[in-house]
Amino acid sequence: MDFDYDDQNIFAKILRGEIPNKTVFENDHALAFDDLYPQAPVHVLVIPKGPYMSLDHFARDASAEEQVGFMAAISEVCAMTGVDAGFRAVANTREHGVQDVPHFHMHIIGGKALGRMLPE
Repeated sequence: MDFDYDDQNIFAKILRGEIPNKTVFENDHALAFDDLYPQAPVHVLVIPKGPYMSLDHFARDASAEEQVGFMAAISEVCAMTGVDAGFRAVANTREHGVQDVPHFHMHIIGGKALGRMLPE
């Protein structure tokens, strides 16, 4: 698959400081911030600082250091937000996955019982 990154997407603009956000955590490789339209008491987006469009793009092309830094950011967000009772980590991908922003991002959603994602 060809990955043509659009550097004008909203998350790229957030990373460049052109659009404000409510930062929860940041390290060298990732930025985590509160979702503007939270679906639960905790709803944080974690994005890599590199130009990756989707989870598979990130998994294929990001360096090991970027991948470790991204996962460390997720760990920090979970610790900081107190989602000890459980949470959902969601990465919507492309059209069928209903990805709204073409920059890889992980939703960390928790703070209440979420119920099943799909019917049994």
